[in-house]
Amino acid sequence: MTNKTTNEIPKAYDHSSVEDKWYKNWESNNYFAPKGIGNPYCIVIPPPNVTGALHMGHALDETLQDILIRYHRMRGFSTLWVPGTDHAGIATQNVVEKQLHKEGTNRHELGRDKFIERVWKWKEEYGNRITNQLRHLGASCDWNHQRFTMDEGCSKAVREVFVTLYEEGLVYRGYKIINWCPRCHTALSDIEVPYVETQGKLWHFKYPFAANPKEGVIVATTRPETMLGDTAIAVNPKDPRYKKLIGKKVRLPIANREIPIIADEYVDMEFGTGAVKVTPAHDPNDYEMGLRHKMEPIIIMDINATLNENAPPAYQGINRFKARDIIIKQMKEEGCLVDTEDYLHNVGHCYRCNEVVEPYLS
Repeated sequence: MTNKTTNEIPKAYDHSSVEDKWYKNWESNNYFAPKGIGNPYCIVIPPPNVTGALHMGHALDETLQDILIRYHRMRGFSTLWVPGTDHAGIATQNVVEKQLHKEGTNRHELGRDKFIERVWKWKEEYGNRITNQLRHLGASCDWNHQRFTMDEGCSKAVREVFVTLYEEGLVYRGYKIINWCPRCHTALSDIEVPYVETQGKLWHFKYPFAANPKEGVIVATTRPETMLGDTAIAVNPKDPRYKKLIGKKVRLPIANREIPIIADEYVDMEFGTGAVKVTPAHDPNDYEMGLRHKMEPIIIMDINATLNENAPPAYQGINRFKARDIIIKQMKEEGCLVDTEDYLHNVGHCYRCNEVVEPYLS
């Protein structure tokens, strides 16, 4: 574009005035709408999360889609590129909570209704920012078909699919061990749980025999707080050290319950003492072991990872990590803490807030 006064070409190209002008022209003339003739060709944009603005990864992805759309439009296909954004669930909740934290408040002080208002306000702001960014990229989306993943049409379609799958017996509701974030109050998929190598401890506890309390079986654990939900001690059936003990019973310290010694090939004879505590409600491998041996799981924590009514009264309402410290102290006082060693292991964290994830039966 030349300068009208001097007829000189500007040193800097003002792309925004040119691009905005032509994009508005394309949009106002419905150049991106399907023509209704030719074979159909459609792409539903993988909806960006409204947690923030688009980044370079989005730019690359949308460019590749735009190439396909424009190519097929040029070839005479009736093309439709459906744009939209995704609510992102807990991820959006977290960014709004961080915003509230900077303001010196939180969602609990704000109240449910006001907090939901803030989340929708965030969605409008960042949803609009995302769609404007897509326009500035020149994305040839049909904006008449714009969608948001919580639109009633989308929500209705999801409900109908789940009902259909249920009626056909393809989905069911049942108990499973989930990755639970006690802070976000949500389940996490396995890919949402990054594991961090952590220097921890391996505690060796003695579980006294029910028939002879002076003797017992020594088990090793990295999570003493879960022992209150133990339903058995497991040993490997090929381990000569414990063959004679299979079928006998021990008394679970603190909880004062009798639990059996069972044999299961899952047990690693090289780990710790070769005898492990089995807590079906708070460990995925223990849960599977519990199913094999028909053991009833005991859930000892609530959604906040505090010990619930299934724990002894003195422990109810106590946070899991505080309960760990108290249990270790009590086991030592009762002469059941045999040894403590440093132990490097991987600990799962919530990818959203970095809270330690709790395996939880739900």
